[in-house]
Amino acid sequence: MNKATRGTDRAIAIIGAGLGGLTLARVLHRHGVVATVYEAESSAMARSQGGLLDIHQHNGQPALKAAGLHEEFLRLVRPGEDAKRICDSTGKVLLDRPSTGASSRPEVDRGELRQMLLDSLPEGCVRWNHKLTQAISMGNGRHQLVFADGSSSQADLLVGADGAWSKVRPLLTATRPQYTGISFVETFLFDADARHAASAQLIGQGTLMATMPGKGIFAHRHRDGTLQAYVALKVPENWFQNLDLSRPATALPRLAREFEGWSPALTALIDDCESTPVLRPIHELPIAHCWARVPGVTLLGDAAHLMSPFAGEGANLAMYDGAELARAICESGDDLEAALLAYEQELFARSSDAATQTGNNLEVFFNEQAPHGLVELFGNLSPAR
Repeated sequence: MNKATRGTDRAIAIIGAGLGGLTLARVLHRHGVVATVYEAESSAMARSQGGLLDIHQHNGQPALKAAGLHEEFLRLVRPGEDAKRICDSTGKVLLDRPSTGASSRPEVDRGELRQMLLDSLPEGCVRWNHKLTQAISMGNGRHQLVFADGSSSQADLLVGADGAWSKVRPLLTATRPQYTGISFVETFLFDADARHAASAQLIGQGTLMATMPGKGIFAHRHRDGTLQAYVALKVPENWFQNLDLSRPATALPRLAREFEGWSPALTALIDDCESTPVLRPIHELPIAHCWARVPGVTLLGDAAHLMSPFAGEGANLAMYDGAELARAICESGDDLEAALLAYEQELFARSSDAATQTGNNLEVFFNEQAPHGLVELFGNLSPAR
């Protein structure tokens, strides 16, 4: 950032303490710009932050460099966990790519990455237990923010970093996420080497992808021996209505019937689940999602360009958005609106490219050629990617 930072007296409100919102706050903080992050959850430990993320060389890692946290990030990398395997429903391994130790997409734990960002911010920057219920335009780009606890505040710049079901997005567009046709059920097995040896052996040291037309099982082995799996089905959104996952004893056998004939090492990830399974329907925004410039408000991350996880771009884009938006703010001088317009035009272009790739990959994962198209897709990637 070569231009002098100006306009640091603006009240900047970031809604959502996910990776994108925290990256924005951190890069601003590095350049002397104060922002407040409002988060609906009660604390950083209010819920699990999910599994592993591969942080990409072309967007996620540059964002962490802009945040001054790249070296600290490298200390979080899980060596060897970027290994990939693809198998068919019988458990036959069709592609086996061990870790090279030089991946440009190293794996880290999402929770650890988020905590690193939280720890880099000044005390009081994140205001927990602030669930946004309403954002009201006051004119001249200012907004009144109303929270569920009855408190309120005002912002000269409002940034929606609040995910798929953003409360800020309606200020810019009426577009809502649509169901992709794919749902995941998340399961866990613990102490797998000792208690689930066949599954652990098949998965290997990193990630396993087993797909057939319309269904799949994706699993990762964590360094503590935990196996985390996502059981995927291409089904209508209401398919799970009569499958009460809060009652695993009845729900899991019904889910397992969809994988009848699959290798026991794979179906054990359903049958032997040692956690309450969690339903995760996959939604997306349109590939070319965009909006007209509205003074004083913008979006980043899933709020701007929600997409399925089949290219691994979501978290990386969110952090890159945060870093780029921070740059635009810091270099805006007296014309913040022009800077936001430029930021959004670049945002629309990069998110459209990523969403196109993601949509194409989704087809490959579950179409009639699965898993062979998936083998071809990963086989065409260099080992370092």
